[in-house]
Amino acid sequence: MATGRSLRVILAQPRGFCAGVERAITIVERALSLYGPPVYVRHQIVHNQHVVDTLKERGAVFVEETDEIPDGSVTVFSAHGVSRAVADRAAAKKLDVVDATCPLVQRVQREGRRYAKQGYDVVLIGHAGHAEVEGTRGQIDGRLHILSTPDAVAEIDVADPERVAYITQTTLSLLDTRNVIAALKARFPSIVGPETRNICYATQNRQTAVLDLAAEIEMLVVVGSANSSNSSRLRELGEASGIPSYLIEAPHELDPAWLRHVDRLGVTAGASAPEASVQAVLNWLRTFRTLHVETLDGIEEKVHFKLPQRLLREALADA
Repeated sequence: MATGRSLRVILAQPRGFCAGVERAITIVERALSLYGPPVYVRHQIVHNQHVVDTLKERGAVFVEETDEIPDGSVTVFSAHGVSRAVADRAAAKKLDVVDATCPLVQRVQREGRRYAKQGYDVVLIGHAGHAEVEGTRGQIDGRLHILSTPDAVAEIDVADPERVAYITQTTLSLLDTRNVIAALKARFPSIVGPETRNICYATQNRQTAVLDLAAEIEMLVVVGSANSSNSSRLRELGEASGIPSYLIEAPHELDPAWLRHVDRLGVTAGASAPEASVQAVLNWLRTFRTLHVETLDGIEEKVHFKLPQRLLREALADA
């Protein structure tokens, strides 16, 4: 039962799952239904432990290396994409691959390959070691440079300053990316970039929602996993707005002491966090505060990505 004074909770809109995450999860679920367990998934399908654990219960087996998968097995590549070397190894093992790479990540990969084929040094703005960046790195032949800060721009060595192009990881901070691009343009005035922004629509919308939320709240809670890039950027954006901001994955990670002097709390969720996790946090809050919950006006997302044709065809054949 709630105790203590009331707490106004303002939910960001939009928040939680994006179209790419929904597609990736549906692909694993559909594969399990069509082929039965086990279905192997290379890397976490999305960076959220709750989602991963739920799929494990249904028979998904998550691995980090292709060599961990028995030859010929049904295998799903995660939403973050994979390198050509991983895809080639999967083919050599005759894995039955269903590719859940987000279509927006695939677009970045295509742009990077196109620039490299045209002889450009390609600058990939992103966090080295992140699954998406490593997959994109492995899709591009030629001279590739990975950086994430404006200061790093001065350190890269290119073959021809007149032939430089950039692409970006899809889940970066809009502000940070803007600053890196500005530094690149200052050093390489002839640099070219994608016709459309690589930062995905969902990342942009969730970051804009946090900025709108910041004017209304005293503290921000972001629901998401620590290894989720887009969730981490939301927390950083809250901090940059001058608001104490916390990233939590489970309700018990929220310390009631954080709220001792807070009357207006903002809550959002990264693009890989399910709405059920947000509701679980609200239920936890209700155990020690009386909540008044509202949702901030925001963008209504209507983006939907199609499933791979093979899953649609085989589902129809089974019907």
